Amino acid sequence: MTTPAFTPWILGLTGGIGSGKSAAAQRFVELGVHLVDADQAARWVVEPGRPALASIVERFGPGMLLEDGQLDRAALRQVIFADPEQRRWVEALLHPLIGQEIFSYLAKAESPYAVFVSPLMIESGQYKRTDRLLVIDAPQDLQIERTLLRDQTSPEQVQAILKAQANREERLRHADDILVNDRDIAWLHAEVDRLHTFYLTLRGGRE
Repeated sequence: MTTPAFTPWILGLTGGIGSGKSAAAQRFVELGVHLVDADQAARWVVEPGRPALASIVERFGPGMLLEDGQLDRAALRQVIFADPEQRRWVEALLHPLIGQEIFSYLAKAESPYAVFVSPLMIESGQYKRTDRLLVIDAPQDLQIERTLLRDQTSPEQVQAILKAQANREERLRHADDILVNDRDIAWLHAEVDRLHTFYLTLRGGRE
């Protein structure tokens, strides 16, 4: 008898820029949960030598490359946030490749459940591949404040990113669980710990 391929129970984790989804994701890792990050997968598919990087350079020119041959992410970000048509082209190129990377790594999970974190979970339709969706939420002024403190960027760029992401109401509408991250990191960790226990219960897992 053929053993079926292992398919883990997948918790989707998303939130707008500056919401704290990365801090929440790191806490799940500390709790021993297998995690795959869509941003990491997005970096893998445009590494030097990958076909996707060659396609980007062919379309936008050698200015998309840094001196070491890596993708200049800041240059690409400027192009796609300034021109919706170019953003759609890049998404059509990368999303299928990123999806292949993501679900290949999710299949390697050995924990009772796996976490898949993506900032574009709703926009890309990736939430349809998850069993449950956790949204990290925060007031927009706090999102902007956190992003400006964390990144070397301008308020205008932050606003452009917020505009490109799903609006708050759309994210919340798809959520099974919502964590409003408007306090300190200790509080966030405690809430993630609580949710982890709940997800283990859902899966019949044991710590």
